[in-house]
This record gives sequence, C-alpha cells and structure tokens, in this order.
Amino acid sequence: MMLVLADIPAQPESSPVGTVVSVILGVGFLVLMLLVLRKMLSRGGSTTTTLPTKQPTLPSQTKVEPALEPSKPKVELPPSEAEARAKADAEARRLEAERLKLERAALEKGSAEAEALKAKEEELKKEAYRAQKQAEAEEKERKKKEREESERLAAEEKKRQAEAEAEAKRQAELAARAKIDAEAGATLAAGLAKTKSEGFMARLNGLFGGGPKVIDEKVLADLEEVLFTADIGVKTASSLVELARDKVKAKETDSADKLKAVIRKEVERIVSLKGNTRLEGGGPPHVIMVVGVNGAGKTTTIGKLAAKAKAEGKKVVLGAGDTFRAAATEQLDVWAERAGAEVVRGKDESDPASVVFEAIKRGKEIGADLVIADTAGRLHTKANLMEELKKVKRVAEKALPGAPHEVLLVLDSTMGQNAIAQAKQFHEAVGVTSIALTKLDGTAKGGVIIGICDELKVPVSWAGVGEKVADLRKFEPKEFVEALFDV
Repeated sequence: MMLVLADIPAQPESSPVGTVVSVILGVGFLVLMLLVLRKMLSRGGSTTTTLPTKQPTLPSQTKVEPALEPSKPKVELPPSEAEARAKADAEARRLEAERLKLERAALEKGSAEAEALKAKEEELKKEAYRAQKQAEAEEKERKKKEREESERLAAEEKKRQAEAEAEAKRQAELAARAKIDAEAGATLAAGLAKTKSEGFMARLNGLFGGGPKVIDEKVLADLEEVLFTADIGVKTASSLVELARDKVKAKETDSADKLKAVIRKEVERIVSLKGNTRLEGGGPPHVIMVVGVNGAGKTTTIGKLAAKAKAEGKKVVLGAGDTFRAAATEQLDVWAERAGAEVVRGKDESDPASVVFEAIKRGKEIGADLVIADTAGRLHTKANLMEELKKVKRVAEKALPGAPHEVLLVLDSTMGQNAIAQAKQFHEAVGVTSIALTKLDGTAKGGVIIGICDELKVPVSWAGVGEKVADLRKFEPKEFVEALFDV
C-alpha cells in the first residue's frame, strides 16, 4: 500500500516555530502508519489453518494357518531346553546391549568409558546374534523332528490301512474257498465208486480176494484176462502182466496179497506224474489253451477253472474260441457270469484263432492273471480240426511269446480206451501238457487214467467227479490209488 503525502512548505531553517511544526507532523505521520500496519496484520492473522485429520489405525488381518489334511496327523513338539535357553540368552544380551547404549549416550562422546561401553555393546550384539542363530538352529531341528514324526505316523497309518485291506481281501478269498469246499461233497473215492465196484478193480479184487491163494500159472492167466479186458489199454495191461510173471519167476512174491501189492505199487508209479494245478506259471497272463472233442465237457471245465481262479483272487479272461458249436458262447457267458470273469467273443463261425488272439491281448491290457481259451471240438467246414488247433496255438504265440503255457486236454472218462486214442491224436497235433478227466462219477472206466499216464506220459491234473465247481478236483496220485485198491 502506498501513501502519497502532500508536500509541506519549507520553513526557514532559522525559524524555531517551523522546526517544531515539522517534528509534530513527522511524529503524527509515523503513528498513522503504525496504526494502518497493525490493522492489516490483525486481518491477515485471522486465517485458520486446517490440520490433517489423523486416520484411525485399522487392525491388522489375523493370519490363519491352513488346516492340516485330515489324513495327515499334525505333530507339534514343545521347544527343547536348548532352544528355550538360546532364545532367553539372546534376549538378555540384546537388552544388556540396549542398556549400555543408553549409558554410553549419557557420557561424553569420545570418552574412554564411552568407547569401552561401545566395544562391550558390539560384543554383546555379536553374542546375541550367535545366540539367535543357535536358537534358530534348535528351532529348525525341532521342526524337522515334528515333520519326521508326522511322516512316520502317516506312514504307519497308511501301512495299517494297507494291512487291513489285505487282510479283508484274504478273508474274502478264504470265505470263497470255504464256500466252494462246502459245496463240494463228492470225493475222488466217491467218483471212482463205480470203477471200484463194477470195473476192473472189482474183478481184480475178486481174483485176489478170499482165503490165502498160491500164485500159479492159472492165477497169472486170470490176471492177464482181467487186465486185458479192462480200460487201462493193451500196452499197460501187457506191462503189468509181464511184471507179475517176472516177480513170480524170481520168487519175489508167492501169494495173492503180495502180487496185488506189486500191481498197486506199479500203478502208483505210473500215475505219479506232476501236473500243474496252480493255474499260473507263465506270462502274465498265464494262458491255458483247452482242447477236446465236443461233449467231453470243455466249456464246463473252463467255467469251473475260472471260478477256482477267481476264488484265489486272480483276474480272469475267457476266450470263446469254439465259434462253430451252437450256443457255445452263450454257455461260456453263463459260467463267466458265475465266476466274475470277462469274456472275449467273436461272431458265429468266425476264425477261432483271431478270438484267442484278442482274448490274450485283452488279458494283457487289463493286467489279467489268467486267460483260458476255449477251442473247437469239431468243424463245420472242410478244414481239419487238428490243423485248426495248430493255427490257434501259433497265433497265441504271436499274441504273447511263450503262450500257450498249458495245453489242457479234456477227456470224457466214459469213453474208456477210446479216450486213450483221442489223447494220442491231440498230443501229436498240439503237444498236450496235462489232462482233465471228466464224468468219473458216472462210469466204471476210471482205470483209463492208468493207460493215459502210461502211454502218453502226460499227467492227469484234474478229475471231474460231479456237477459243482468244487467237484472238479486236483488229481492226487496217492488218493487215486487208495480209492481203487483200499477196501
């Protein structure tokens, strides 16, 4: 703000009155200026300054620890004494260092005492750092032990569950086996009852029965007749008669009982061939190719074997390779449903070898333990049955090197010596490895087992003595001989 003042006329320097007037006017002017300036300052000072409002402090979010999985037990171990001691030591040294820092600050900068306190403070900081690292190491070790203990408990729980599942599975298998055994009923002795009471054994017992009998030429001639008219085969009968004559000639036997014991011992030797009844051994999967003429009981035998394998916990695939017989596949379907096995089938009159190939392929895909392949027993075409079976065997080898691991021939025991002829034909064509003899309970021709084992040197693995699954029994040579010869 600018003030313009009117010029005051000058007074003569020599006049005292002029000098006084000039002083009064100057003082008044200064007072007026001070009043104006004060008023202006009072207006400017009334301005209000707005202070920033302090924002409320929000509570920090609480950190939520993630819950452990229910299946993994949480283990929390208390801090060890070493860990707690190290933490307390670190805190004490930190506090001591702070105290010394305050004391040092109170002293004059650069004094000897301040320097000593500073050195001690630095040493305490180092010790506190070392103690803190020790505490961290102890805590890390404790966490490691907690983790290891949690893992150990989890592993024990997993092992316990696995053992419980295995035990449950084992109990289920035992129950299935017990069910099969409970349904069995018929024994091999019962199945051979007709052979013993009506077949050659009845005549053999009649020859050697009664009172003490001296062995002479007449007894040997009667023995020859009994054996040659039996169903054991001419070759086997001839060898048994020759053995009896040699024993009598060497005077190693002089009574009917001793001669019967000689024949019994030789029969046991003949039939004591080791057959595979474990339904495993090759692969996996273990492949069994089942052959035999129609009506011998191939499909029924396959169904019973599948049921036995499933009762043992095996995964089974059945190949419906008998594509020429009406309703063969449907019959196999029924048995597969009972046993809980999977069936691979083809179209009617399709190539049996291709069906067997697909069955083995399917068994490999699902990790099956056992593949049982049915085959044709006769053909409606001009192709030879044995040539067709050779083809099936070759194709099985292509599907799985080493397959088939077994060639099981199913024979109808009611066929007698004709069964021996059939066995020879199949053995020459496809190399039979074992035999299942069916329908023993309905015939007196059970002696055919002796001829088959003697002439083909192929073991009888299975003996069918009834309709139930458990009536297809594992063939035991000793049990067979006892069932025939013991009264």
